[in-house]
Amino acid sequence: MLQHQFPSVQSNAAAYLQHLCFGDNKIKAEIRRQGGIQLLVDLLDHRMTEVHRSACGALRNLVYGKANDDNKIALKNCGGIPALVRLLRKTTDLEIRELVTGVLWNLSSCDALKMPIIQDTLAVLTNAVIIPHSGWENSPLQDDRKIQLHSSQVLRNATGCLRNVSSAGEEARRRMRECEGLTDALLYVIQSALGSSEIDSKTVENCVCILRNLSYRLAAETSQGQHMGTDELDGLLCGEASGKDAESSGCWGKKKKKKKSQDQWDGVGPLPDCAEPPKGIQMLWHPSIVKPYLTLLSECSNADTLEGAAGALQNLAAGSWKWSVYIRAAVRKEKGLPILVELLRIDNDRVVCAVATALRNMALDVRNKELIGKYAMRDLVHRLPGGNNSNNAASKAMSDDTVTAVCCTLHEVITKNMENAKALRDAGGIEKLVGISKSKGDKHSPKVVKAASQVLNSMWQYRDLRSLYKKDGWSQYHFVASSSTIERDRQRPYSSSRTPSISPVRVSPNNRSASAPASPREMISLKERKTDYESTGSNATYHGTKGEHTSRKDTMTAQNTGISTLYRNSYGAPTEDIKHNQVSAQPVPQEPSRKDYETYQPFQNSTRNYDESFFEDQVHHRPPASEYTMHLGLKSTGNYVDFYSAARPYSELNYETSHYPASPDSWV
Repeated sequence: MLQHQFPSVQSNAAAYLQHLCFGDNKIKAEIRRQGGIQLLVDLLDHRMTEVHRSACGALRNLVYGKANDDNKIALKNCGGIPALVRLLRKTTDLEIRELVTGVLWNLSSCDALKMPIIQDTLAVLTNAVIIPHSGWENSPLQDDRKIQLHSSQVLRNATGCLRNVSSAGEEARRRMRECEGLTDALLYVIQSALGSSEIDSKTVENCVCILRNLSYRLAAETSQGQHMGTDELDGLLCGEASGKDAESSGCWGKKKKKKKSQDQWDGVGPLPDCAEPPKGIQMLWHPSIVKPYLTLLSECSNADTLEGAAGALQNLAAGSWKWSVYIRAAVRKEKGLPILVELLRIDNDRVVCAVATALRNMALDVRNKELIGKYAMRDLVHRLPGGNNSNNAASKAMSDDTVTAVCCTLHEVITKNMENAKALRDAGGIEKLVGISKSKGDKHSPKVVKAASQVLNSMWQYRDLRSLYKKDGWSQYHFVASSSTIERDRQRPYSSSRTPSISPVRVSPNNRSASAPASPREMISLKERKTDYESTGSNATYHGTKGEHTSRKDTMTAQNTGISTLYRNSYGAPTEDIKHNQVSAQPVPQEPSRKDYETYQPFQNSTRNYDESFFEDQVHHRPPASEYTMHLGLKSTGNYVDFYSAARPYSELNYETSHYPASPDSWV
């Protein structure tokens, strides 16, 4: 009947197939075996709009879910992706455009189709959907862009598709970075949503996650980073290593005394090498991008958006590229450190993990390290499990990845800074770290034990503090653990449900104790390999709002998913296959899909993908904006920024936040 001579019969047949295959993978597979996908793809070039609508609806259901990757590949083999692109170009019907982008979003969850989707659809999605609907440039939609941003399911679908494919690897990132207008439009969407209820929307979440992925390995994958010379890197490393010891000896003896390079921007005054406003790919790393990210972190209540924004700053601040130096200074200038520290108190494991690692990268800046050690130490320590506070359920519930991230941040903060090591001792961190390091893998994974042990080992290097340690009842035994013991612990069975990963605390130029300073020449290798603690986002399959449906009038469903990242530097923000709900009082059957994590382990170049099931859920209507976001102004109170939101699940830690007296260090 799909080949019937009457268009009305073809349309009804496609609509009935759409109804039949809703939530039934067996029927979906049977339709594929009977050649139905090819016939539906052929209908995409039909002359009748109603046929287009029914064919797209059926295809969207057929390619929904991880279990139907065979259908997705079959659609691609039938020439479905170019056919969808042709239809998207020629149609002006908003519902059909929404259906086409929905099919593409579902297809983008399949690893094998990510690069074909980028090759065939990137330019069309950018120029025909994202730029016009974002309101960027002089488009007809600019006057009512906020209304469009709120109501544009097409924009939501298109950004969701690009979010998935942005994790397809270096070539995918390169193509997306070089796509004219894409970065500008994504940033424009974010900036347009700031200060409105749309800041928590799925569209903004998708845009942030795309930008996070595109911010990954910028120094290594862009021409600007690759052209950075050895002398320039040495100068930047000298500037970063300037401390009390560096002032006397310098990175290379007296070479430190040469004239200060113009690239050593400290957040004050004009930015070097920026005569003109940034545009295109330059906007990804320009310090002006820091302010929108920080605004998101201070106002948004969407955990995935918070994780994405923190992860973007984490990526931008990683390594010793000159723009990473500028980003770290810009975060300090924009009062971003208190915002990041505040997020350590949120009762969300993934957000805390991303924020802790971002703070670790910020601490590569000497001034940031001093500020974090002075004002954030108590928050970091209270995120460690153990200690006398037995009711600290929030810390107990943290994943090994998050605990490791906090330990690595503490290690960076105390490295080459004795005052910070003393602050860690004053905050009660030794007791918790010793408890972790001596657990011998019984309570914590080997990577957590090793991370805590390395912090303790670095603390023991400060001879002037050993008397304080001994006064508190600690001995060298508590601080120094042999590497052989740690390696033996790594071989022991681990009872936790989580799979331990390779330890991220490998000795590197950025992770050394005070007794083993890294030379600038050693750190030059950062240009050629992946930067420490830099992460990319996942493609994350989409389930979300409009995928399978039985008719155009069916109600929508949304997906509410929880994510558990398996590696500290992985980012899994959920985009899911899209789906409609049947008009029925019966519960919606669960249909699993997949979340594809492209994870980059610290200090390694390998990538791994991890699958995790999604499930369908009934739509939960968002409460009114007045109830959903109750953001106070960004006013300083002591040394923290007061911006609590009623929608944020702050952790109920049993301690009082200490406010320090005002100081000239520009913490707030």
